[in-house]
Amino acid sequence: MDVGLNHYLVLAAAVFLVGMVGFVIRRNTLVMLMCVELMLSSANLVFAAFSRELGDVAGHVFVLMNFAVAAAEVAIGLAILVQIFRLRHTVDADELTTLME
Repeated sequence: MDVGLNHYLVLAAAVFLVGMVGFVIRRNTLVMLMCVELMLSSANLVFAAFSRELGDVAGHVFVLMNFAVAAAEVAIGLAILVQIFRLRHTVDADELTTLME
């Protein structure tokens, strides 16, 4: 059995769907950040699959740029969450309606 472009796209769609559903359903902001990372990873999979299929290196460049964006998002997001947890003692998105008390 040959693994083609469609297999990669179906896998990326499934990973993106899991991330999207997790982001919408879960109210814990840490889980929401992990779901955003799942969605970014599925975009990386699509970029790499099309880059492989077309024989072009541009997709790999986009994957590296997406990795940099994801790393920055995690670093800044976790720093903000740690500060919010220190102030409020919760990271539930429903209870965090303002940044200052």
